[in-house]
Amino acid sequence: MKEDFYDILGVSKGASAAEIKKAYRKKAIEFHPDKNPGDTKAEEMFKKAAEAYEVLSDPDKKAKYDQFGHAAFEGGAGFGGGGMNMDDIFSQFGDIFGSAFGGGFSGFGGFGGGQRRAKGSNLRIRVKLTLEEVANGVEKKVKVRRKVQAEGVTYKTCATCNGTGQVTKIANTILGRMQTATTCTTCGGAGQSIDKRPSGADAQGLEVAEETVSIKIPPGVEDGMQLKVSGKGNEAPGNGMPGDLLVAIETAEHDTLKREGDNLHYDLYISFSEAVLGSSKEIDAVGGKVRIKLEPGIQSGKILRLRGKGISSLNGYGSGDLLVHVNVWTPKELNKEQKEFFERMQSDENFTPKPEKSDKSFFEKVKDMFS
Repeated sequence: MKEDFYDILGVSKGASAAEIKKAYRKKAIEFHPDKNPGDTKAEEMFKKAAEAYEVLSDPDKKAKYDQFGHAAFEGGAGFGGGGMNMDDIFSQFGDIFGSAFGGGFSGFGGFGGGQRRAKGSNLRIRVKLTLEEVANGVEKKVKVRRKVQAEGVTYKTCATCNGTGQVTKIANTILGRMQTATTCTTCGGAGQSIDKRPSGADAQGLEVAEETVSIKIPPGVEDGMQLKVSGKGNEAPGNGMPGDLLVAIETAEHDTLKREGDNLHYDLYISFSEAVLGSSKEIDAVGGKVRIKLEPGIQSGKILRLRGKGISSLNGYGSGDLLVHVNVWTPKELNKEQKEFFERMQSDENFTPKPEKSDKSFFEKVKDMFS
């Protein structure tokens, strides 16, 4: 079972953004590869802390994590499962270490001297799901046009930054000599520039190619939720790391079922005679048709709860329910014989409303729906 992100950073759930950042910086410095050379356990803790901070420092991701836990980032959503590597961490959060390591990240992965690998741009697509796919989870294969390094392209070390991707400037101020590092404008932070560029490639040595990407979508996703497939965005030139593919979820409206959280709602219309005599009805559910029994004398507005027939919870804790709303359909036109029958029944005490205490009011039924 994955560790809780708040526990990893050692903060409470109500911690402020500043407290979360401070806690991450403390952990990152403690387990930094430069301080723990060859220590795989420290490296793993370093990655865990970065993964926790990546989620808790983003208000949207933090809200989803608080609501759904780690399940909100499964199936490609987030870094779940250790998908964050050192280059991800240094590229995204390098500035958080400040001067703790001399302003750079020497000695890891061959990118010393403070270099930050350039990252390709992200791509965004929209995937439309049926209610059945939302309920059960699905693997979608989509065609994506992304920039990749052209075959035959070669790069050379950038002469401006000597391959570091950064340019250091020293300025005299009233506080003394100040040193700042900025991204190299010549190579855009890649540390390399084009040496040989084949025809058809752009100025960065990239060309557009179509690729089929498999996206695993977990059960219980909601409309508007965004998943991330790491490394399937546009590639970066040279030794840069590719961007990500951001997948926006869109759900198609179902003909008869309406979703509310993990619960589903179904409006069942029955005739007056079915309400009086009782009946057996077949209704829609995400797993196929189900048959329900209506007891004689069932009242309009009655809500039947079919437990576990709703949507699987995104956090993996069971499924919602299917709530069947019974509506007795009153005929608008009657023939002479039918009209005479109901006229006779007006004085029959069997047709006089006699609600019992067990017959809940509308507001009580609504309250039960959310309990």
